Amino acid sequence: MKTFFILWSTQAVSIIGSALVQFALAWYLTQETGSATVLATSMLVAMLPGIVLGPLIGPFIDRWNRKQTIIIADLSVAVVTLVLAALFFSHAIQVWHIYIAMVLRAIGGTFHFPAMAASVPLLVPEKHLSRIGGLNLTLQGIVNIAAPPAGAFLLEAIPMYSVLAIDVVTALFAVGCLIFIVIPQPERTTLAAKASPLKDMAASYRYVWHDARGLTLLIAMFAGINFFLFPAFRLLPLLVTEHLGGDVLKLGWLNSGFGAGMVAGGLIMSAWGGFRRRIVTVLIGEGILSASIFPLGLVSTEFFFVGLAAAFSLGLGISFGNAPLTAIFQSLVPKDMQGRVFAVLGSISQAVVPLGLAIVGPAADAIGVRSVYFIAGAASVAVVILAAFSRGVRNVETTGAALGSETIGGTNSPTLRTGDDIFPAE
Repeated sequence: MKTFFILWSTQAVSIIGSALVQFALAWYLTQETGSATVLATSMLVAMLPGIVLGPLIGPFIDRWNRKQTIIIADLSVAVVTLVLAALFFSHAIQVWHIYIAMVLRAIGGTFHFPAMAASVPLLVPEKHLSRIGGLNLTLQGIVNIAAPPAGAFLLEAIPMYSVLAIDVVTALFAVGCLIFIVIPQPERTTLAAKASPLKDMAASYRYVWHDARGLTLLIAMFAGINFFLFPAFRLLPLLVTEHLGGDVLKLGWLNSGFGAGMVAGGLIMSAWGGFRRRIVTVLIGEGILSASIFPLGLVSTEFFFVGLAAAFSLGLGISFGNAPLTAIFQSLVPKDMQGRVFAVLGSISQAVVPLGLAIVGPAADAIGVRSVYFIAGAASVAVVILAAFSRGVRNVETTGAALGSETIGGTNSPTLRTGDDIFPAE
C-alpha cells in the first residue's frame, strides 16, 4: 500500500496541474473567440483520441511495462504543454495550435488512464479496491471545486505561459517520484504467445462480451447513463440563463455543489468501502445519480436550493456508483487484460457523450431545457431499474469469475477464480 500511496499522491499533483491547464485553455478560447462552436470543437478534439485509439492502445498497455508507460505518457504531455507555453510566450499562438495540443494531450491520457487503472490491483489488496476508488473520486471532486477559481486567480496574477508551466513542473515532479518505485508486471495468462495486438484485443472482447456477460451489461448500463447525464450537465449554462436570470454565480454554486457531493461520497467510500456485494453499492449509487437529474429541471430563482441539492446528490451518486464499479472490473478481469478492458471502457464512455450532445442540443431548442432534464432523469432511472432486475448484473461478481481454461494465441490460460467469496450466486 505504501507504494500505491506514493504513486497516487504524486499523480494527484500532476492531475491538479492538468486541470489548471484545461480551465486556462477553455477560458482563453472563450475570451479570444466568444464562439460556442470553437468551444464545442475543442471538447470534441479532446475526446476523439480516447474514442478512436482506446481499443487499439489497450493491447500495448498490457504488453508494455506499465510504469514506463505512465512515465512516457506524463513526459509526452509535459513536452506538448511546454511547446504550447513557448507559443504563448512568443505571441505566436493560434486556435489551431490549441486544438493540436489538446489532441496530443488526449493521446497521452489515452495511454495514461488504462495503465494507471490496471496498475492499482497490482499494488492494492482486492478488499481495498472500492476504498481506493472512493479516494480517486474525492480527488476528482476537489479538482472540480478548486480548479476553476484557482485557474481564474492564476490567469489574473501571471501570464498564460506561466500557468502552462505549472503543469510541466507538476508532471516532472510526478515522473521524478515514479522513477523510484516499483510497479510489478502481471503474469501473462491471456496474451498471445507472439505479439499480436489484434488477437490480444479479440481475447479481451471475447472475455467481456461472451465469457463475462455481466460485465457487458454493466458497460451497457454505464454507457446508457453517460449518454443522458453528461449532455444534460453540459446544458447547465443554458438552464441558468433561462431560469436563474443568467446569474453566473449560481452556475458556479451548482458546479461547486456537484464537486462537494463527489468529495463527500468519495470520503464515505474511502472510509466505508461499500457493501460486501459491490454491485449493490453500484446500483444504489447509479440510482441516486439518475434520480438527481430530474429535479435539476425544477430549478428556479425561488427554488434554487432544489438545484443545489440535486447537484450535490448527483456528485454523491457518482462516487457511490463509480468507485465499486471500477473495483468490480479490477477484481474480475485478469490482470494482464485490464489495460485492454479499461481502454475499451474509456472509449465507450466517451463515445456516447458527443452522440448525446448531438441529440440533446436540438431537443433543448425544440422542447425546452427543463423537458430535457425530465426526460434524461426518467430514462436514466429506467436504465438502472432494468439493470437491477437483470440476473447477469446482480451476479456479475460470481458469474464473471468462473472461466474455464481457454487457448489464446497458442498459450493456455489457467482457470480464473475470483469473487466466489463475496456472495453466493442466485
